[in-house]
Amino acid sequence: MMHADSMLNRRMFLRMASGSAAVLIADLSPGANPQSAIRDPKSARPNFLWISTEDINPDLGCYGDKYAVTPSIDRLAAQGVRYDNVFSHSGVCAPTRSGIITGMYPTTLGTHHMRCQGVPPDYVKCFPEYLRATGYYCTNNAKTDYQFDPPLTAWDECGNRAHWRNRPKDRPFFAVFNILTTHEGQIRDRSQAMSKRLDSLGSEERHDPAKAQLPPYYPDTPKVRQDWAQYYDLITLMDKQVQGLLDQLEADGLAEDTIVWFWGDNGRGLPRAKRWLYDSGTRVPLIVRVPKKWRELTMPSNPEAVKPGTVVDDLVAFIDFAPTMLSLAGIDIPKYIQGRAFLGRQKVQPREYVFGARDRMDEAYDLIRYVRDKRFKYIRNYMGHLSRGQDINYMNQMPAMQEMRRLNAEGKLQGPQKQYFEPTKPVEELYDIVADPHEINNLAGDPKHKDVLERMRRVHNEWYRDTMDVGLVPEPMFDEMKRPGGQYEKTAEPVFIRQTGNAKEGGTVTIACATQGASIAWRIGGNPKSATGWELYVAPVRVRPQEVLCAKACRIGFRDSDAVTFKLGDPIRDKPAATHTKHWRQEVEAAGLRQRLAKVKESDYQGPNAASTWLAYLKDPEPAVRYWAVMGLHASSDGPSLAQPAVAAMLQDPSVVVRIAAAHAVCDWGDEKAGLPVLVEALRHPTDKTRLFAVIALDKIGEKARPALTQIQALTMDRDEYVKRVATAVSERLRAKGEKKT
Repeated sequence: MMHADSMLNRRMFLRMASGSAAVLIADLSPGANPQSAIRDPKSARPNFLWISTEDINPDLGCYGDKYAVTPSIDRLAAQGVRYDNVFSHSGVCAPTRSGIITGMYPTTLGTHHMRCQGVPPDYVKCFPEYLRATGYYCTNNAKTDYQFDPPLTAWDECGNRAHWRNRPKDRPFFAVFNILTTHEGQIRDRSQAMSKRLDSLGSEERHDPAKAQLPPYYPDTPKVRQDWAQYYDLITLMDKQVQGLLDQLEADGLAEDTIVWFWGDNGRGLPRAKRWLYDSGTRVPLIVRVPKKWRELTMPSNPEAVKPGTVVDDLVAFIDFAPTMLSLAGIDIPKYIQGRAFLGRQKVQPREYVFGARDRMDEAYDLIRYVRDKRFKYIRNYMGHLSRGQDINYMNQMPAMQEMRRLNAEGKLQGPQKQYFEPTKPVEELYDIVADPHEINNLAGDPKHKDVLERMRRVHNEWYRDTMDVGLVPEPMFDEMKRPGGQYEKTAEPVFIRQTGNAKEGGTVTIACATQGASIAWRIGGNPKSATGWELYVAPVRVRPQEVLCAKACRIGFRDSDAVTFKLGDPIRDKPAATHTKHWRQEVEAAGLRQRLAKVKESDYQGPNAASTWLAYLKDPEPAVRYWAVMGLHASSDGPSLAQPAVAAMLQDPSVVVRIAAAHAVCDWGDEKAGLPVLVEALRHPTDKTRLFAVIALDKIGEKARPALTQIQALTMDRDEYVKRVATAVSERLRAKGEKKT
């Protein structure tokens, strides 16, 4: 049975990917009437204010946290609706925001790795563009982090000065303010400037570390308690900033016209929280305040359901934000959007499940998926051979993380505290969130929960299939698919194809662009290189005598076109034929690659007994399949085995990624003479993520990498930040051990 929560019509998706379903967004394509997407264009529409904050769980007074000091947010919750089961599809900001801005899973879009540069299908838009097309003034202050450059057409303003106050008179607005105060990097900040900020809090607002109630997976030390207390202090500072924005809204007389959202972008910025798929990394607060005049619009069937003080325990996913906003604005939700509206006239039934993913986090690879209902959390570890405790430079700067690593090295961690540093992870994890909210008692092997495990596993497999998850395609291979040779495609320049009137009296100008899925921005006069003042093109533009019309075109994942100009009386051109660039999705689907990769990874359940299966896959024509076969043989053997000759033969594989995996394995099995030259050669590869794969392998083989120290040190100046981080860490460790020996 296919669950509605995970369903995406794959046939429709493939038609869209090949450019044959442009009709799905035709109402909002350049030149269309923007009002055609509004169900009732004559009705008044609400303003929207989004207040997002970084790296917090629902650690707020209104959620019952007695340690928290959050009077402003508590008051907002009393005035609005508090949602108790809201989840991110990732444990970190960039993949999270990629899904929020599009209403789609990053694992579908190909934006799942941290700080990658995605190339979504041409029909995908940033959802504020739909709002702009229907008259909303959209501002973002100021974080984007979408895993692609924000297109010029997404926002009227995007920057530190963006504000609803800059809108033209009588325009409804959608204003986003991103508060950075609670970010992970602020928790560990012990600078004088941070001390001054914290000292601005009153004594009753500061959090006593001695009174902190730590999760059972943390060691109880003064440094850990200090991080925990500072995290809560920062939440109190953030609470004051929230009040400041609400005060501005009130001062402008807009509070009764504006629906306010407050939310956090992922879990708390502490170890085993941010980046992870446990609730500590994915469960976030959401409060929505709906003025009385907009309650019927918000919940047509039951306006009382959004009255002040309401608490809702429905499951809500971050990809639901975009369609819900369109629903509230009276705009038809595009069919490609995977999220589900939970408010407005297009509201659907509540979810049964939420889903999410973890892929590369900074310089550390992992591949994890989760499914959660209201009671149980299922986690599928596709790289179970890896420890949770991988090194990530940025994360390692947290004092609490340093304490955990120190105590682990000294053998002083107890009980659940040791889980993070276990050398491997189980293939599956299952937690009863009600009985075990900290997710420390894995029930996957408990016969009493066999039915639950099988149900959640089935739902995960359906979600992987129906959302067309591309996470199992190794990143270097995927990068080449989405951007061959590492080259960005450039959006075609807009073309002026029709004009009315004349140069003396003025008239209108129609604009088009050849690039399939492109949006067009226009302005009258001004600096064409400026990023502000551009309007979204949705209908012919009125141009007065002597005015200069500027236009640029953009498509997500492409470089913007150059600006072009036009004056009435200039020559016009024929409408250009649409260009259909082959998209990576077609390549992935053409060979049934995802399905084959999923089949390969079913062997994980067999453990060491899967060797014969992995060996058979070494002969597969697809390099991604051969890669996972090598990885499976490597992970299922603690030393040289009958598989070693077959893996050693893969050192000659046509794919450099397969060769790296094989070289890592044979080095671990004691044949550095054969494996090291392959890894050293890969360090010179022109593709960034290929070099990252190679230097990570050298990191993991430890002392055996010493003969390659010179080549590794050369990468400490690499152009890729993540390659530099790993190379620096390996170089320093090998150098320190060498000095210790001498």
